[in-house]
Formats: sequence, structure tokens, C-alpha cells
Amino acid sequence: ELLKDYKPGDKVLQLRLEEGKDLEYSLDPKTKELPPLRNPDILVGENDLTALSYLHEPAVLHNLKVRFIDSKLIYTYCGIVLVAINPYEQLPIYGEDIINAYSGQNMGDMDPHIFAVAEEAYKQMARDERNQSIIVSGESGAGKTVSAKYAMRYFATVSGSASEANVEEKVLASNPIMESIGNAKTTRNDNSSRFGKYIEIGFDKRYRIIGANMRTYLLEKSRVVFQAEEERNYHIFYQLCASAALPEFKTLRLGNANYFHYTKQGGSPVIDGVDDAKEMMNTRQACTLLGISDSYQMGIFRILAGILHLGNVEFASRDSDSCTIPPKHEPLTIFCDLMGVEYEEMAHWLCHRKLATATETYIKPISKLHAINARDALAKHIYANLFNWIVDHVNKALHATVKQHSFIGVLDIYGFETFEINSFEQFCINYANEKLQQQFNMHVFKLEQEEYMKEQIPWTLIDFYDNQPCINLIEAKMGVLDLLDEECKMPKGSDDSWAQKLYNTHLNKCALFEKPRMSNKAFIIKHFADKVEYQCEGFLEKNKDTVYEEQIKVLKSSKFKLLPELFQDEEKVLSPTSATPSGRVPLSRMPIKPAKARPGQASKEHKKTVGHQFRNSLHLLMETLNATTPHYVRCIKPNDFKFPFTFDEKRAVQQLRACGVLETIRISAAGFPSRWTYQEFFSRYRVLMKQKDVLGDRKQTCKNVLEKLIQDKDKYQFGKTKIFFRAGQVAYLEKIRADKLRAACIRIQKTIRGWLMRKKYIRMRRAAITIQRHVRGYQARCYAKFLRRTRAAITIQKFQRMYVVRKRYQCMRDATIALQALLRGYMVRNKYQMMLREHKSVVIQKHVRGWLARRRYRRTLRAIVYLQCCYRRMMAKRELKKLKIEARSVERYKKLHIGLENKIMQLQRKIDEQNKEYKSLLEKMNSLEITYSTETEKLRGDVERLRMSEEEAKNATNRVISLQEEIAKLRKELHQTQSEKKSIEEWADKYKHETEQLVSELKENSHLESLLSLAESMEKKLVEETKQLELDLNDERLRYQNLLNEFSRLEERYDDLKDEMNLMVSIPKPGHKRTDSTHSSNESEYTFSSEITEAEDLPLRMEEPSEKKAALDMSLFLKLQKRVSELEQEKQSLQDELDRKEEQALRAKAKEEERPPIRGAELEYESLKRQELESENKKLKNELNELQKALTETRAPEVTAPGAPAYRVLLDQLTSVSEELEVRKEEVLILRSQLVSQKEAIQPKHTMTDATILLEDVQKMKDKGEIAQAYIGLKETNRQSPQDYHMLNEDGELWLAYEGLKQANRLLESQLQSQKKSHENELESLRGEIQSLKEENNRQQQLLAQNLQLPPEARIEASLQHEITRLTNENLDLMEQLEKQDKTVRKLKKQLKVFAKKIGELEVGQMENISPGQIIDEPIRPVNIPRKEKDFQGMLEYKKEDEQKLVKNLILELKPRGVAVNLIPGLPAYILFMCVRHADYLNDDQKVRSLLTSTINGIKKVLKKRGDDFETVSFWLSNTCRFLHCLKQYSGEEGFMKHNTPRQNEHCLTNFDLAEYRQVLSDLAIQIYQQLVRVLENILQPMIVSGMLEHETIQGVSGVKPTGLRKRTSSIADEGTYTLDSIIRQLNSFHSVMCQHGMDPELIKQVVKQMFYIIGAVTLNNLLLRKDMCSWSKGMQIRYNVSQLEEWLRDKNLMNSGAKETLEPLIQAAQLLQVKKKTDEDAEAICSMCNALTTAQIVKVLNLYTPVNEFEERVLVSFIRTIQVRLRDRKDSPQLLMDAKHIFPVTFPFNPSSLALETIQIPASLGLGFISRV
Repeated sequence: ELLKDYKPGDKVLQLRLEEGKDLEYSLDPKTKELPPLRNPDILVGENDLTALSYLHEPAVLHNLKVRFIDSKLIYTYCGIVLVAINPYEQLPIYGEDIINAYSGQNMGDMDPHIFAVAEEAYKQMARDERNQSIIVSGESGAGKTVSAKYAMRYFATVSGSASEANVEEKVLASNPIMESIGNAKTTRNDNSSRFGKYIEIGFDKRYRIIGANMRTYLLEKSRVVFQAEEERNYHIFYQLCASAALPEFKTLRLGNANYFHYTKQGGSPVIDGVDDAKEMMNTRQACTLLGISDSYQMGIFRILAGILHLGNVEFASRDSDSCTIPPKHEPLTIFCDLMGVEYEEMAHWLCHRKLATATETYIKPISKLHAINARDALAKHIYANLFNWIVDHVNKALHATVKQHSFIGVLDIYGFETFEINSFEQFCINYANEKLQQQFNMHVFKLEQEEYMKEQIPWTLIDFYDNQPCINLIEAKMGVLDLLDEECKMPKGSDDSWAQKLYNTHLNKCALFEKPRMSNKAFIIKHFADKVEYQCEGFLEKNKDTVYEEQIKVLKSSKFKLLPELFQDEEKVLSPTSATPSGRVPLSRMPIKPAKARPGQASKEHKKTVGHQFRNSLHLLMETLNATTPHYVRCIKPNDFKFPFTFDEKRAVQQLRACGVLETIRISAAGFPSRWTYQEFFSRYRVLMKQKDVLGDRKQTCKNVLEKLIQDKDKYQFGKTKIFFRAGQVAYLEKIRADKLRAACIRIQKTIRGWLMRKKYIRMRRAAITIQRHVRGYQARCYAKFLRRTRAAITIQKFQRMYVVRKRYQCMRDATIALQALLRGYMVRNKYQMMLREHKSVVIQKHVRGWLARRRYRRTLRAIVYLQCCYRRMMAKRELKKLKIEARSVERYKKLHIGLENKIMQLQRKIDEQNKEYKSLLEKMNSLEITYSTETEKLRGDVERLRMSEEEAKNATNRVISLQEEIAKLRKELHQTQSEKKSIEEWADKYKHETEQLVSELKENSHLESLLSLAESMEKKLVEETKQLELDLNDERLRYQNLLNEFSRLEERYDDLKDEMNLMVSIPKPGHKRTDSTHSSNESEYTFSSEITEAEDLPLRMEEPSEKKAALDMSLFLKLQKRVSELEQEKQSLQDELDRKEEQALRAKAKEEERPPIRGAELEYESLKRQELESENKKLKNELNELQKALTETRAPEVTAPGAPAYRVLLDQLTSVSEELEVRKEEVLILRSQLVSQKEAIQPKHTMTDATILLEDVQKMKDKGEIAQAYIGLKETNRQSPQDYHMLNEDGELWLAYEGLKQANRLLESQLQSQKKSHENELESLRGEIQSLKEENNRQQQLLAQNLQLPPEARIEASLQHEITRLTNENLDLMEQLEKQDKTVRKLKKQLKVFAKKIGELEVGQMENISPGQIIDEPIRPVNIPRKEKDFQGMLEYKKEDEQKLVKNLILELKPRGVAVNLIPGLPAYILFMCVRHADYLNDDQKVRSLLTSTINGIKKVLKKRGDDFETVSFWLSNTCRFLHCLKQYSGEEGFMKHNTPRQNEHCLTNFDLAEYRQVLSDLAIQIYQQLVRVLENILQPMIVSGMLEHETIQGVSGVKPTGLRKRTSSIADEGTYTLDSIIRQLNSFHSVMCQHGMDPELIKQVVKQMFYIIGAVTLNNLLLRKDMCSWSKGMQIRYNVSQLEEWLRDKNLMNSGAKETLEPLIQAAQLLQVKKKTDEDAEAICSMCNALTTAQIVKVLNLYTPVNEFEERVLVSFIRTIQVRLRDRKDSPQLLMDAKHIFPVTFPFNPSSLALETIQIPASLGLGFISRV
């Protein structure tokens, strides 16, 4: 921004930069040139550089930098050129979704992309029928190869292949092979292409890929033998070394890459992030895919390994002119083994060469240096020939098998190169770039001229750089290449002599040729991009590219087959008569030095130099490019260090100059670079016009305004459709517009601010008055209050003073009284204390004197006792002494022993007697002990029993006591609780507030919070798991429906192939009638869906003609067979589970019953008997039908006449059959009644509820089993093949007699068996009744005993409940019995009606066959005429042969529009179902299967024929769903019969279970739904972008931006463009059609949801790929459009369909465009708001956000980084675009119809007169 106006003569400019920094810019004093002007903000970051108003290098560089650094956009248009900047980072912008988004779009409508260029080339090829070329150029490491690869991937994805050979995969598979053998790591690029290539991708007339062809240019062979520091050889060598450990590579004797001389020179054998072993696997897989067999692959690897070993061959010098190889040198030995050549020969010719003179030939040794050079030349030659051989084989694999209609060429070629040392390779590269630049300049100039001519602008010659002089310097006669070839032919030619010739020829004669000052061995050429200095050293050697012929001869004699093939190929290519089969031009062929010159043309051709070959191939390339429409991609390296998203301005400018981008801009700037359509100009600059200037003619309006705004008429020109502006004029107009808007803003602000200030003043004045009023009132109130307070204060003082004095008096009086009381009390207490002391002293004296007297007495007593003791002791001692003396004397002993012996004898006798008594007692005791022990045992047992009974009694007593105690406690607690409850209720109000406080405190408690959080987390987890389960269900459903879609696609493919086959088959032989193969195949396709398939269809399949079998698709047959087996297994598993449940239920019932479980078996036997009876009944029906057929086919009148014997026999038979039918009916009724009574008897009555439920479950399971068994019996019955009974006898009498006897026998036998069985059943039922009566008696006694224990009230209640339960059960049983009897009666009535009707038809047919004469002669017999039924049964009858007519009239040729408008919705479905009902009623399984199969195939056929018509697809989707619902509603399953009327229940299918056909119809409905979605998408797709994004629904909100050369679709609603109203009208059309067709409301919701998803996804995807749409005003437009769609949903009552939720990502993207994007708070708000958008989508929208007006600001890079950091933890898909092809899984909720089938009328317009109502 200019801070100070510039005046001429100023030396300094005061500027302010974008960053806010002030700068003083000094002007050049000599030139005084001002700095280039900046473009307006609206144009910064523009998609197309030519749209910039100021076109100069700084503006271009700034625009590229803003897009690359700030917006992370690597592609930018520059006119017709796509500039691609290498991000050095993987970007998610090349996925399948991006390819789909660019497919079919105009180039200017989307953001720049390589896919946009590819789409433009593809579209122009199809539209103009002209071949196209995409020229990709740039420096090494700029991303050329990747860009070319993505362009080829785009073609492969969009076009597909014309055959099943997957040609597009082969085209893409050629990339890994060519990269491995032609790419290498350099200092600038890890995967640098060291050759140029031009790939022609061939297309057929339908523009599908059919093949490809590759040409290669100038392979860098020197890399094979030499690599600079930090560089590598070709990738294939390192891949081989990394895979050396593989078993198949053991013979190659490879090792580490550092072991070989040819792979270790660069010192960098490993590339970071690249696994060479894995890349080797990819290379081998690509070779296999392209048809290179394993043997050839191993041959290639042998040759490559041989080259590595050859590089390790070393030479030893013998002298200065000769050298030798050490004997048995290992590397050479391995090389010879691998190549299959002789060691001695190769060792000899590596050290020698053959020289030829005019007279003789001799062998000369060579020096070590020459030998090393010869070895390296041989290695390069082998590798180059191998490279060419691989290219040839790749071309053969990609060769088109059919004629090529057109092609798109992709040229991936090196860009302009200049290094410190430039040699022959750089010279050739820059020569090629000069030619390409010339072609580019001419094309740009031509396009500019065409644009001017088309718009009828006066054409002025634009001067542009012509590089023809530089090209002439190189390739003209006596040019650099000519002189080089001439020097190569000289015997002693050298680089120095060639340099001198160059100086002599061109120095000072050609302005583009210079000589360096300091060198005589270099020259300078001024190329279009820069000056380049070339070093002459090595030019001659590289141009000659010499290799010794003797070494080649040794290799040609190899036993290894592939090696001679390489050199034979070379001879073939170099021969003058042959050309390359693939059209590839050889560029790097090396001439072989012969022993002596060969005469003729072949020798000259053989000696072509590299420069000559390169010039020829370049001319051929230029011819090819000039014959095509070129598209240019210029790849730019942003920096030399491979840093991601780092922009080096100097390097970028160098490359922009080198690749011609700036030249394009200069050519554009020289004329009228800015171009606006009149409508765009009017929309943008309407603000500069007055109302009177606006005319009806936009062109004239723009002219008038421009003449006023821009005075210089040379600054603009008016074309037919556009206005052309000179450089800078758009910026000038933008400035005027901005000034006008700013002035308008200032005026608006002035007015609004004045209005606001006035409003503020009035509000303040009112406020001041109000405040004054309130203040004055407040002051008055304060004064009055003061007066009142003064008076009150005096009164208060009076009373206060009185109170103080009175209080003081009272205090003194109280104190006086208190003192007196204290004094008097004190005196009395003293007197009392004195009296008390006196009394206590007297008591103390008394006690002391008593104690002293007692102590004196005790002391005297103790002394007396002591004296007594001493005396008594003395007397005792004396007595003791006397006794001791007496004891010592003898006489004493004698006296003592007198009579002792006698005593001893007596004692001995006593002892003997006692011993005898002891023994006798002991014997008695033993006997007593034995008896005692036995008695003890008995008593102990009795005691134990008593003890146990006592304990039980005690326990019972204790339990009773404890229970009583508990009851008492509970009663007490109940009383306490009631009392507490009363008290709590009384104090509830009091404690309510405290409780609330406690609750709030508890909530603050951390433990409670943790519990709450845990509960919330559990709840969230539950919700998430539920959602996950729903998602899993939807995914499974989606997967199934996708598989179904794939199946339908394969089916269509199969039908197409079959049709093609039928067309290719020749005319059939005469007499051979061809059957309808489509019908037969379709019929066979659905045979698996029938219930009665395998056994019945087997003979039919055996009889099918072989032609039908041949047309059968084996894959489809295998799929269907697998499906059949799966369904059979599932059916078997369900049957097993049913049996298992049945057994469990029976076991449970058996446990509850006391008697053994015989009844279940008997019931099963009875059910089997009933089935047998029913099957016999059906057999009789079948026999009757056969009899009728036999009689009908016999046309003799004497047989069929009413009086004929056959007729009488027939009537007799019918009578007997009807009698038997009556008997059977009675038996069925008896059996059913007995079954019901037995079931009643079986019911256990003591458990009312559980047993009843269990019995009902058992009954249900039994019914299912019986139905299955009856069905099996029916299958067995129907399986018998019909026989021609009328062939037994001519008149049929023998057969009739036999049949009569047989039926009579059967009738008697069945009656006998039934009577026997009935007797047994009655006996068994009587037993069961006795048992049940016993049980009932026991149960009643138990209930009576229980009731007697209950109180009277409970007893009455229990008895009532019991009685109610009993009556309910009896009612249920009776109802079930009644229902079964009704069903039986209905079934038998139907059968009788059918029989009666058949008899009537038969009689009518017989009467028709009688001639009139016979009628007169014969007496008229009474005929039974059936009465016409007024009550229709809701069935339609048709003949089998009319089935195809029915399908044709009702399906194939039906017009949906007439049916939808005039008739009831779903009429075809109802008609078809009524036909199915009739076939079911007739029990004709073949008819049911045939009708359903024909119906399904007919629907498929009509959808295939008219599948693009929305009405047709919607009509048949509705009818298919209605047909499916009818099959469910009338299937007889309880789940589907809830909403049926009784009449509808009567119409249920009776014989067949069509559950599997329902599944087939459901699959068909899914396929139709998917087809409907595709039709919707095709109709809506062109409308969405135009209506939702480009059209201005709110006029004037969004400003139009200039578009540059790439013209975008106009956002103004011209004629033919779609608007939002178009979309809503189309939605209304869809909705009304679906409603007219009677589509289910739930299905309509799903269709609407899918439509809205498509609208939202396509709109958001385009928004994410269009920078011009990401602005504030466009966000407002989108939100308005979305609100209109939501309004449409409300009008149609579809808000709950989930459609609004599908628009949520689009709504959030629009909100993101409108919210503030500056602060951290804004970032937080964006992250929380955009939860439906992925991180990649949010960042992309922020990067693309572009201000259109001045009040908008760009999003800062730091803000985007903040968003990325905040969203780092969000786990969402990295995919940028939404999947617009995604189809939600569809469901078909059951929707029963209330329409009665019998009321449906068939209109005559349908042409179904052959159908009759039944």
C-alpha cells in the first residue's frame, strides 16, 4: 500500500507491506522505473495466472507462493499450461473419489489438477475425433514421472478396457518395470527417470482402452558403469542384490550391493523408506502380468547379474601398451558361466583388439585403461540392448488386438538442464527442449490468434521469442551436430579439433554461439531459458558410442538363448529394410566397429551416431505432437533439498523461465489478458451503473458504462461474447468499484451513526428528565423523613432519660437489699459453724477414749494365751519321753503278736471261698453282658430314633418360635415405621430445605461425581454399542445389497454375452425349431426358489435339449447350486432345532405327569394317521383328474355320451368317491375331536399358567412338524409320473372295473382300520379320562385343604380365581377346537366345490361334442347346471398356455403412465398374486413355479429394456414390493395376519409355502431400488452443481470473479442452466410419480434420503474442489438453498425420513465459510461445530477460502495450524471427498393392504380377456 502519493521526481516511495511493515523503496536514478503494481486482493491466489490483472514475474511468483504455501494447492493454470509444484509429500488428492469428481467436468469448473488436464484430453479426443498429447516436462525431481503416472491412471479408471483382458491394468503395470530398469537415485531425486518416454494409449470407437505403445529416448547408459557421489545405479541392480537370498537367485551368486563395483561408487546403496526386496516382488509381478514368463525373467536377471560381475573384472598391466587378466579370475568366471560363453575367448578379447588394414588383419594388445573402457562399453551395450528388448516385449504385451481408433500420448521427458559441468547428455536434452519450446510457443500463439478471430477482435501481431535460430545452430547444415558427426568420421578426430572447427564456423557469425574467455575446450549456446556452457571433452566418444565387435561375437556365440536374441534384435532394427514392429524409435543404438568396412548402404546405416539417431527420433516425435492436440504440464521443483511445502523463489523463477510459463504470460500480457463475458461484467460492476444506464441489452449497457469509466478506448475491445481488457484495467475497475462501495459504506455509516446518535441523545434526555424527577422527589421525601426523625428522636430521648434514671434507682435499691441479705446470712453461718464444731469435738473424744480402752484389753489377753501355750508344751514333751522308753522293750512286741497266726489261717480260707464265688459270678456276668449288649443295641436304636424325632420337633418348634418372633418383630417394626412415617410427614416441610442443601453438598462430593460420571459413561457406552450394532447391521445389509448388485451386473453381462452368441450363431438347419433360450435360462435360474424342486425337476432337466444346456452359464449355475445347498443346510438345521425343542417340551411334559409318556407317541401316531387320510384324499383327487383327462381325450361319441357304459361307470365312480369322501370327512372330524379331548386330558391342572403356556408351545411345534410331514407326503404323492391309463384298454372298461374293485377294497380296508383304531382310541381316552379325574380329585382335595387353612375372605377369593382360571382354559380349548373344525369344514367345502365345478365342465364339454342330430334322437337326460356364484373368491384363473400372453400384456408391454393415472396403485401385483392364489388353490406346483419365474424374468426384461426411465423403474419397484407384501400378507403366518380382516384370512395360501420366493422377490426389489437410485443420480447430477452452487438464488450477494483463459461455467442463470427451482421441480416430479405408483411411504422416505445424500455429497465435493466457491457470500447462498430443500421436506411431511441429516456436512461447510476465523475461541467454536466434517475437509475449506469483497479477510496459516492441532486427536477418515456413489441399505417394512381381493376389477384396456375371476 502506498503511504504517500508519488510525484514525478521523487527518489523514494513510502510503502507498507502485507505484513504491516513500512518500507522506503529507493528508485533507480537512471531508469526511474516504479516497482510493479500489486493485483487487487480478489485476484490473489487465483486458479489461473492469466486471470491476473497485472501480469509480471513478481505477481506470478506471489500467486504461486500463496497457493502453494498458504493454501497447500500444488496445481495452478497458466493459460493452457498446468503448473505442478512438487510438494515432496503424499497428498490425498489422487483417490478414486477425486477421479470420479473430475470425470465429465469442464476444465475451468474445477480447481486445477492433473486429472482436469487428462479429462480435457479425453473429452477432446471423443468430441473432436482428434488424437491428443499430454506433454509433461520439468527438471529432475520436479515430479514428471508421477504426473504422467497419474494421467495414465485417470485414463485407465475413467475409460475402462474394451475387453476382459484388463488392458488398463497392463498399461499401469508397465510403470514398475520401466522405473526399475530406467530410473535411479540422483542428488536431486530418489526416483529420477534417466530416459524419456512417450506412451501412446490406444482407444477404440467407444473410447475404451484397447492397448498402448511406448517409445523411449536417450537412455543414460553411462550410469551403468559410473555414479556420482550420493547417487545410485539403476534400481534393478539393487533390487537383485536385496533379493539375493531367494532360492531361485542362488545360481546368480549375488551379494551385497557394496560388493560390486558398478553399485558401490555412489556410496549410497539404500534409499530411505524404500524396500528394494519388496520392489523386486512388484517388478516380477508386473512382468508376469505383462506376459513375460518366469524363464524370460530369470534370463533377464542372469544378464543383469552378469553385468554386475563384469564390473568386478580387474586387469593387471604387463607394460604400458598391454595388460592381462589373472588366471581363473572369479568375477570373469561367474560372468562367463552366466552368459554361457568360453572363459578363454572372453579373457582374450577383453585384453586385445583386432585391427584391419587394406591388406591384412592383425591382433593388437591394449593398455589397462583401454581395457577398462572396453569392459565398461561392453556393459553399457549389453544393458542398453536389454533395455530395448524389455521395451519391445512390453509393447508386444500392450499391443492392441483390435483396430485403434484414436490415442492419447503422454510424453514424460527431461526438462531444460544446466550444471557446473555440462556434457553431451545435457546438450541433447536442451536440444530436445528447444524443439518442444518452439512447438509450445507456436501452439500458444495459435490459440491466442484463434480466440481473437472467434471474438472478431482486430488482430495485432504479438512479438514473441522465436528459438528457430538456436535450433538451426544445433541441427542445420554445418551446425553443431553436423560438425560433430564429421569429426567422428575423421581417423584422428578429437574433441579439441572439433572445438576449433566450432569456433571457426560459428564464432562471431552467430549471436547465439560464444566462446568462454578462459577455455579453448568449451563453447556457450544461448538457449531460450539461459546460457549454457558445454565442455567438449567426451563429446566424440559419447557420440560414437564404440564397442569392439569381437566381444559382441563372443556373446552372440553364447549357449544362453536370450543373449544372442538381444543382438539379433539389434541387427534387425538397424537393417535398412526393416522397421520396429512396435513403432518405437531406437535412440541409443551403438555401432560396432567391424574388422573391415562393409560395402553398401548397410554399412552406412550401421555407423549412425547417437546424435544423428536422436535428431531423427526427435523429428518423428515432433511430427507426432504436431498431428495431435497438445496439453502441457510443467513440473516445478520448489527447493533443492526435498523439503515439503518449502518455496525457493529464485529456483522457481529459473524453472518458470526455462519451461516457458513466463513466456506464455508475456504473450498473454502483450494483448488483452483479461476477458469477461458481458453477463459477468454486468453482474460484477452493476454497482457502477445508474438505473437509467441499465438497458435490456446487456452488451450495449456494458459498452455505455465502459466508455464512461475508461476514457482510453485502446485499453479494451468488445468481442462477440466477451470484453477484452489490457493489463491493469481490471485492477482499475476493481479500484473504482471498491471506491464506490467505500463511498456507499461511508454514506450508510454516516446516516446510521447520525441516526444512532440522535436516538442516543433522545434516550439520554428522557433519562435525564426522569432522573431529575426521581431525584427531586427523593430529596423531598428525605426532608420529610428528617422532620419525622427529629420529632421521633425527642420522644425517644425523653423515654430514654426516664428509663436510665429509673434503671439507676432500681439498681441501687437491688444492691442495698443484696448487701443486707449477704451480711445477715454471713453472721448466721458463722454461729452455725461454731455450734457444729463443738458437737463434732465431743464425738471425737468419745471414740478416742473407747479405742484406747479396747487396745489395752487386747494386749492383756494375748499375754495370758501365750503363757498357757508354753506350759502345755512342756507337759507334752514329758509324756513323749516316757512312750519312747516303753517302745524299746521286748515284752511289748510279744503282747502285740499273740493270736496273729490263727488270724492268718482264717484269712486264707476266706480268700479261697471268695475265689470260687468270683468265678461263678464271672460266668453269670458274661452271659448277662451278652444279653445286655443285644438289648442295648435295640435300645440305642430306639433312642436314636427318638432323639432324631425330638430334634425335628425341636427344630420345628424353634422355627415356629423364630417365625413368630420375626412376625412380632416385623409387626413392631411396622408400627414403628408407621409412627416414624407420620412423624416424618409432619416434619417434612421443616427438613425440606435442609435436604436440598444436603443434596447439593452430595452432588459436590467427588465420590458422587465419579459415580455419576461412571453412570454417564456406562450410558454412553450402551448408546455407542447400540449405534455400533446398528452400524454393523447396516454394513452387513449394505454388503449383501452390494453383492446383489454385483450379481445383477454379472447376470446382465451374461445375458448380453448370450445375446451376442445368439447373433453370431449361424441360421439353424431346416426343420429344427429353436426354443427360447432366454426363457429357458431364466426359468432354470429361479428353480432353486421353489419348495418342490429337486426330485420333480430332475426328469425335466434330463429331457432339456443340449442347446439349452450349452447356453447355461457355469459360474451362475455353481453360484445357484451353492445357494441351494446353503438353503438346504439351513432348512435342515431349522428342522433339527424344531425336533430338539419338541423333544425338550415332551420331556418336560413327561416329568410333570405321573403316568409313563405313552400319550405323546399315540398322539404322534394319530397325527400321522390324519396325514395319511389327507394324502389319500389328495390321491383320490389326482386319480379323478387323470380320469377326467382320459375321458376328455377320448373323443368317440359313443363313449362320452350320457347313455354310454363308460358314462355310467363314471357316475358310479363319482358316487363311490363322494361316499368315501363323506366317510373320510367323518373320520377326520372324529379324529380331531378325539385329539382335542386327549389334549384336554393331558393338560396338568395343578399348575394353571405355566403348564398352559408350555402346552400351547408344544401344540405350535407339533403343528409345524405335522405340516412338514404332510408336505413330504404330498411330495411323494406328486412325484409319481402320470401314466396314460386310457392306453390300457381301447374303451377303458377293463381299467374302470379294476379301479372300482381296487377302490372298494381300499374303502373296506380303511373302514376296518378306522373302526379298530377308533375302539383303541376310545379305550385310551377312557383311561386318560379316569387318570385325569383322579388327578383332578387329588388336586381338588389339595386345594380344599389349602383353602381350609386360609381365612374366610382369602378362601372366597382363591376359589373365585380358581374357577375363573378353569373357565378361561375351557373356553380357550373350545375356541381352538371350533377354529380347527371351521378350517376343516372350509377346506372340505372348497374341495367339494372344485369337484362339482369339474363335473359340470365335463358335462358341458360332453354336450358340446354331441351333434344336433344326436341331441334330437337321444332322450334329454337331467343335467346338473351349477348356479352362478355371486361371491368371488379373489382368484384369477388362466390357462397354462396363456402364461406368456399374461406376462407380455401385464409386464412387458404395459405403459406405467396409463396404469398410474387411471387404475388403482399396484394393480399388476394384485392380478399376479390372484393368479398365484388360483394355482395354489389347484395345488399345481408347476404352475406356481412357472408363473413366478416368468413374472420375475419379465420384470427383469422390462427393466433392462427401459431401465433409464424413472417412471418405469418406480412403477415396477412399487409393484414388486406390493407383490412381496401380498405374498407375506396371505402366507398364513401369524406375524403377517395381524391386520387382516376375517375375509382376507380366508384368502390365505393353503398348499404352498413361498418363503423362498419371497426372498428372491426381495432381492429383485433391492436390485430395482439400486437401479432407481442410479436413474435418480443420472437425472440429478447435471443439476446439482449448477443449482446448489453456481446459480445465485439471492441476486447480488456474491460477486463474480474474472476467469482467465480457463472459462468456468457462468454462475448467472442463462437459458439452459439449472437453478434451485429446477432441482425442486425435479424432486416434486419424483415424489408425485412415486406417490401415483402407490409406493410404500417408508420406501419413499428412503428414496428421498438417498436423493438428498446425493445432492449434499456432490455439492460438498465440488465445493472442496473449487476455490472460487469458497467465500462468505457463497456460504450464504448454500444455506439459503439448503433451507429451501428443508422447506420442501416439511411440505411433503418427510422431515423424519433422515434426509435432513444427510445434508449436515454441507450445512456445516456453509457455516464454516461464514463464521469468524481469527482467534482461538473461533477455532474452538469451529471444532465443536463441524463434527460431521472430517479434519481434511475442514482444513481444505479453510485453505480454499477466498475473499470476494473487501470486507472479507483471508484465513491466516497460523489459524489453520491451530485447527489442525485441535483436531489432531479426532479419529476420522483421511478421505477428502464424500462417496457420492454410496447407496444406503434399503429395507422393505411389511405394509399390508386393506384392499379386498374379491372387489378388484380387471379393466379391458389391459387386454387380459383370457383371465376369468373365480
